[in-house]
Amino acid sequence: MATVCEVAPHHQEANFSQLKTASVKALAESSNLTSIPSRYAFTCASGDPAVHPDHDDSIPVIDFSLLSSSNPDRRSRVVSDLAKACRDWGFFMVINHGVPESQMKAMFDMLTGFFDLTEEEKREFEGKHVLDPIRCGTSFNASVDKVFFWRDFLKVRVHPKFHSPTKPEGFSDVSAEYSGAVRKLVRGLLKGISESLGLEPGYIDEEMNMESSLQILTANLYPPCPQPELAMGMPPHSDHGLLTILMQNGIGGLQVHHGGKWVKIDPIPNAFLVNTGDHLEIMSNGKYKSVLHRAVVNNKATRISISVSNGPSADTVVIPAEQLVDGKNNRAMYIGMKYKDYLELQQSSVLDGKSGLDRVKK
Repeated sequence: MATVCEVAPHHQEANFSQLKTASVKALAESSNLTSIPSRYAFTCASGDPAVHPDHDDSIPVIDFSLLSSSNPDRRSRVVSDLAKACRDWGFFMVINHGVPESQMKAMFDMLTGFFDLTEEEKREFEGKHVLDPIRCGTSFNASVDKVFFWRDFLKVRVHPKFHSPTKPEGFSDVSAEYSGAVRKLVRGLLKGISESLGLEPGYIDEEMNMESSLQILTANLYPPCPQPELAMGMPPHSDHGLLTILMQNGIGGLQVHHGGKWVKIDPIPNAFLVNTGDHLEIMSNGKYKSVLHRAVVNNKATRISISVSNGPSADTVVIPAEQLVDGKNNRAMYIGMKYKDYLELQQSSVLDGKSGLDRVKK
């Protein structure tokens, strides 16, 4: 995979003395901002489809309610649909997922309220280590990023031990309810995915110790950018964990690398976007691959996305399922590593494609 964007050479610099610590939100709201500081500037290789990506309406749609159907044919069909979605795309929309629209809206409202806190209030939740249970900041990992991304974030570990910022008021109750509903959805999807791999329905749940799943809620804020063609919200990367559940505020910006090109994924109201993570690729011995995706920005509207990564338990050593490995054609393609060690490795490094996964490939 070719690198899509690199650091731009010298670019017109705005005078921001607090550049390294300021949030992008504060930067975007500066009255004198007409161009982005050079620290945020990327250049894209000429001819890269990044600039004019394709629309694709064929992203798979999974009806979650059919996974609990008493009709064996319907259930068999949706398991087959899941297999195709995981194998061909690694991304799919989920409808009829059982999470009330009011609960989804409440989570958006709370996170909008969090990002609207003063810079001083948000600083209370900065965190010092990449695995701190609550951490907010800007870019991806500002201490190592060569270029800053046009993104502010809040990351909160919500399971197996629940954490929450103390502001805004009510955040804790809303996020506890929402993350619990997502966890239930994920465990249902993993049963179908287990079956689609020819495994027992409960295989992934049991082997990955999903009762103690490490679940992290991440909110991303992408404010309007005066030069969106020069900035990147998030660079091409794959996700750690098994499944990531994403919802967006109706503003597009997500692009998926599919069939050798970048494809725009437009939000569907009240649906979740689900993608397969690195650890599903490891567990399935490469049958289902994690997929590169990225976030681009615009100059008109603020985009908020809320992703919930759902991994194994922190101490689970993830290896290919033994039923999917034999001594001949299907040798194990990955070495074992504790999930928390993989997570720390990925989160403390420069975000670069699937470099985390490359480290555990045989």
